[in-house]
Amino acid sequence: MTSTPRSTRLAPFQSVSSSPSPAATPVAFTPRRSNSHPAARLRLRCCCSTGDSAAMVKAIRVHELGGPEALRWEEVEVGEPGDGEIRIRNTAIGVNFIDVYFRKGVYPAPLPFTPGMEAVGVVTAVGPGLTGRKVGDVVAYAGKPMGSYAEEQIIPADVAVPVPPSVNHKTAAAIMLKGMTVHMLVRRIFKVETGHTVLVHAAAGGVGSLLCQWANALGATVIGTVSNEEKASHAHFDGCHHVIIYTKEDVATRVKEITGGKGVNVVYDSVGKDTYKASLECLASRGFLVSFGQSSGSPDPISMGDLAAKSLFLTRPSVMHYTGTRDELLEAAGEVFANVANGVLHTRVKHTYPLSEAARAHADLEARKTSGSVLLIP
Repeated sequence: MTSTPRSTRLAPFQSVSSSPSPAATPVAFTPRRSNSHPAARLRLRCCCSTGDSAAMVKAIRVHELGGPEALRWEEVEVGEPGDGEIRIRNTAIGVNFIDVYFRKGVYPAPLPFTPGMEAVGVVTAVGPGLTGRKVGDVVAYAGKPMGSYAEEQIIPADVAVPVPPSVNHKTAAAIMLKGMTVHMLVRRIFKVETGHTVLVHAAAGGVGSLLCQWANALGATVIGTVSNEEKASHAHFDGCHHVIIYTKEDVATRVKEITGGKGVNVVYDSVGKDTYKASLECLASRGFLVSFGQSSGSPDPISMGDLAAKSLFLTRPSVMHYTGTRDELLEAAGEVFANVANGVLHTRVKHTYPLSEAARAHADLEARKTSGSVLLIP
């Protein structure tokens, strides 16, 4: 039998600055930097390999793109962290729709890969000479590198932020990526303020629920769309002033009724193809359509004429582009954790699955059987 190579590089990571932002001091630390940051990697090897004593753990692996059945539960090998790296034992792992996009191939990744872009864990090893991190620290990360669907993994130290003692592991895992996404949506792309009216599609989902809470706290009038009465109740609880059940009502018609024909200042749309036309119709003149997901597929083709009718703005953002520096990461994470601590943000962890049952979690997520946050527990 041919032995699999000892080290497999996955999801290259671009080094960022380690200078902490003043606004994010509570979560700052300064790792020692080497001249060239190594690419983020999980040193993984199939269990059939022989000949060394490296630690063996379980992880979800994708060898072929496809449906939830493409998620395979395998034994893999995790090595020791190198310069600028830490190894963490994951205690709670966030499930996000971006994981589905990678599994299907909507977003490309070299095969095979371990999915997952959000986790909380305990540091189990620290790379040579690294300062500001020690074994036993509780940290969270979201975004790159991909690979959180594993019992243990190696990540660059500068993508991890300390988790405040006031925030438990499940809450941190449920809110880290989603919370920083919402920070991007309401604080960076379109700064929501008192007097604004916003429309949130999938208002009872993991991002949607946090988006409604934060927009409400900023003084906006919040309109949310959901599929059923149970989710409508959740959306009201999360700060929606008006909830539209899109299976029973026409969204654009109701938005015009609610706004007196003016339309909304911004639409936050994570659905895509099924909601694109209605989103445009709901916007006021010079309104913003923020398309940050495509759970129903891409709305392509998009015509410039769609925007010209009301001088509209359209953006398709990625949270990785808004947390690309250490300062941006710490600022976003700091605001998220601060809003958890002061009660502005709360998350419902209604759905937890064993890590080994990631396929079932994906199937339920795609079938819209979930609301709030979905977690995998190693």
